[in-house]
Amino acid sequence: MALATGLSCLAPVSIAQAHATTASLHVRVDGGRVRGTVARGVIAFKGIPYAAPPVGPLRWAPPQPVKPWTGIRPALHFGPDCAQLPTPGDDAPLRTVSQENCLYVNVWRPKARSARGLPVMVWIYGGGFVDGGTSPAVYDGREFARDGVVLVSFNYRLGNLGFFAFPALSRQSRGGMLADYTLMDQIAALEWVRRNARSFGGDPHNVTIFGESAGGMSVNALLMSPLARGLFAKAIIESGAGRNNSYPMRPLAGSPHSAEAMGLGLARHLGVGGEGSEALAELRALPAARLVDGLNLATMDDDHTYVGGPILDASLYPGAPTRIYGAGGGARVPVMIGANTDEISRMSAASFVALWRSFGADSAAARHVYDPDGRRTLQEVRTTAGGDQWMVEPARAIARLLSARGQRVYEYRFGYIPTSLRKRLSGAPHASEIPFVFDTLAAHYGKKTSRADEAMARAVHAYWIAFARTGRPEPRGEPAWPEYHAKTDRLMSFTDRGPISAKDPWKPRLDIAERIAQCQGH
Repeated sequence: MALATGLSCLAPVSIAQAHATTASLHVRVDGGRVRGTVARGVIAFKGIPYAAPPVGPLRWAPPQPVKPWTGIRPALHFGPDCAQLPTPGDDAPLRTVSQENCLYVNVWRPKARSARGLPVMVWIYGGGFVDGGTSPAVYDGREFARDGVVLVSFNYRLGNLGFFAFPALSRQSRGGMLADYTLMDQIAALEWVRRNARSFGGDPHNVTIFGESAGGMSVNALLMSPLARGLFAKAIIESGAGRNNSYPMRPLAGSPHSAEAMGLGLARHLGVGGEGSEALAELRALPAARLVDGLNLATMDDDHTYVGGPILDASLYPGAPTRIYGAGGGARVPVMIGANTDEISRMSAASFVALWRSFGADSAAARHVYDPDGRRTLQEVRTTAGGDQWMVEPARAIARLLSARGQRVYEYRFGYIPTSLRKRLSGAPHASEIPFVFDTLAAHYGKKTSRADEAMARAVHAYWIAFARTGRPEPRGEPAWPEYHAKTDRLMSFTDRGPISAKDPWKPRLDIAERIAQCQGH
């Protein structure tokens, strides 16, 4: 009898605890209620629609509101990543089969409730605007949530489905938004975050956007867009370029190289003639795979039917970030910005003679900083100098422009090489900081992850979180990271010896890259 009595007393407590856990997994968002999953102190909600499927008549249309659903929608698995042809060997492989119906958001939050709204971080993936998605394991938001952050990621349209202009679309829009559907998706996702952050315990007034490569370029675009104003309080730009040497910068119409002219060329390539509503209907009826048309990171530079990236638009993409910031435009929020020590490059000089000639009056100075002893290969020098011109110097230029007008700016350079790769690599490749930022090293390096790697991941992760909380990357127990000012030129370097704040040692070569950019009108 005593045992039976004990069980009957324990049962109601167990049931009450179960109800408390179940209740915390159910959240109301735009469209209805969703149910997440809990594991190791984190609640994850995956595959929540933030806009209607962009298919049929909504292909090449601004994102529309979701259709409400009844009952509780399971949010247990990633929605499809957006239609694409993944690039072989991508360091962030997708874990879904991509589809055109792809406008989904994911949220990770701590299981424990907080009396105050938690900081929100919104991740924007890279992939050249032609590849990428939220499903890769290195983008898992669990560690952010464990450290008291609500981490949000979302999909956005890519390639010919994300950037496209056509005369019939321009006529039908009647002054509405056109062409940059990728950026429209990103703004719609941020609007969703503002409306729904509190449902996940987040503070809609303390949102930090961060992204890498095309994601970093997107952060620049959102900083510049008046339509995104007020949707975030801080921004982190990781290898996000910034000068007008990144993409073609096409106007919507009015020239043989305009976005509309490229759209007509794509239509002809796909077997669709004309430029009116019938031709547009034919294009919208094509399978998404026809629009992808083999486009990915490996083929995009040789694809003459793809518009190439963001299209000039006063509301969505007004121009090169360095020009817009230099003219006083863009949101005035705290910014972290940087690049890696072995960045990607588009420099294609066929010989050393051609390469040094491309530096003009700085030819001798370039030879001195990039190949002082004459022992480097042409490919090594092209990669280093090209990476400076495309990624590293533009980051410094933006840091200088924003700090000069009173914004709080912090510049970094990521140079940490995992211990298992130190015999093979001389610098940190493009995107290699991501598993350190997310503290997801095991997903990328597996058993090769060392204790030194883990220590660096904890440090990098802590800096990013501290910035998201307060606008200052000041985690307890880590070296101080001073604000960037051109006069002091100090940045935070993430090195094999740990985080080190110092005056930029690359100043001579970046000064050359700056002069080249100015001479070329970048």
